[in-house]
Amino acid sequence: MNDRSQAVGRYQVRPATSADLPGARSVMLDTFYHEFGHGYRPRWHADVVDLAGTYLEPERHALFVAVDGDEVVGTSAVRAQGPASPPHPAWIAERYSGAATAQLFRVYVRPAHRRRGLARALVDAAVRFVAEAPGYERIYLHTDTRVAGAEPFWRSVAVEVCDARDGDPERHQTVHFEIPVPAGAVRSG
Repeated sequence: MNDRSQAVGRYQVRPATSADLPGARSVMLDTFYHEFGHGYRPRWHADVVDLAGTYLEPERHALFVAVDGDEVVGTSAVRAQGPASPPHPAWIAERYSGAATAQLFRVYVRPAHRRRGLARALVDAAVRFVAEAPGYERIYLHTDTRVAGAEPFWRSVAVEVCDARDGDPERHQTVHFEIPVPAGAVRSG
């Protein structure tokens, strides 16, 4: 176990390697199809096609996995990128624009492995990465509250910035959050 790896029961949460990418992609695609019900959408999910180019190669980006033996059962990711408008409110996109924003992406755990602390450990790994990476001042994320357990989980680790639910159950019911960058974080480039 390296210094970036954390044991969570029988699982390990650690930075992804290229050997983990097929398993991570599977977790993500299964989430899109089975949890979100809309499947892969290139406009929203292009990073999943090129996980290495999106998360492993850029210095300020990262992908973390939760593994059970050799099986990837959870993911979290960080990108130096704010949200887009549309679909998100223009003031949110403006507030979180620029390279000082780390956005959390792809925090997913396979249903059979939930309620074991993996999502929290994956988020903790991402937050530690942001705290150690140069230039980040904010951590942003958004969630669709129709996903079971998503809203209470994010409320337990983040601060709400905007509740953008519009009451139309056919559309995403998005809440935007921020996680404070831990004190003592490296903030200069």
